[in-house]
Amino acid sequence: MASAVAPFALLLAALNAVAAAVGAWRWWRALEPTPWFWRLVRAGQAAAIALAVLAGVLALAGERPDDGLFWLYVALPLAVALIAEQLRIASAQAELDARGLADAQAMRALSDGEQRAIVVAILRREMVVMTCACGVVVFLALRAAGTA
Repeated sequence: MASAVAPFALLLAALNAVAAAVGAWRWWRALEPTPWFWRLVRAGQAAAIALAVLAGVLALAGERPDDGLFWLYVALPLAVALIAEQLRIASAQAELDARGLADAQAMRALSDGEQRAIVVAILRREMVVMTCACGVVVFLALRAAGTA
């Protein structure tokens, strides 16, 4: 199984490492997320799904990994992505709560500059959540490659 799965696991690690690096850099420099960051994140998530499907198909074909922990390292990136998406969704409300706003509709009373500042803060919070998730997936993907 290792010869078939390891390259995909390394691709998963590479995609997520690039996404994490871009996200960390843009967060550190207080920059807004770019569309490329989100494309890298989504490509990493797609690669995690592809790795899980490939491992499942190989298991159905009778291939077995060297270590039983392999299945954990293949499944956890999917769980990490799901949890990160939930945290990303909650980040907008957390930012509004931090500013004492009940909901997005309450922003209409603010000036355009204040609205833009809130939107940028929400986007940056979402970016850091997904950046952390990508970092975790890098570790898991490397472990999957090592235990395949």
